[in-house]
Amino acid sequence: RGFEVLFLPKFHCKLNPIKQCWGHSKQDYRKCSPSSLETDLERNMLNALAVILLETIRRYFVRAQRFMDAYRRGLSGKQAAWASKKYCGHRMLPNGILDDLEKAGISRDE
Repeated sequence: RGFEVLFLPKFHCKLNPIKQCWGHSKQDYRKCSPSSLETDLERNMLNALAVILLETIRRYFVRAQRFMDAYRRGLSGKQAAWASKKYCGHRMLPNGILDDLEKAGISRDE
């Protein structure tokens, strides 16, 4: 009770904040010195997951919300990426987004 399940498209990292967190942790994991010891591998993996700040995780979720909103409005992938970057301080895109895209010269076909 009180939980909502949201099924996300497979392999779409822009819509899945967990994939963004995983990518962040893999980037940190690659900075660790190479080892074949299982204890080192486990420690490095746990450390890589632990360094992701809560604020960063929240930003991944807000970014995913913006992409979902853009796709819900019928924007193409390129338009959604532009809008997500331009309105990075907003959770949802403004109502005049289509006018802004036209002014910026970003068409649906590009």
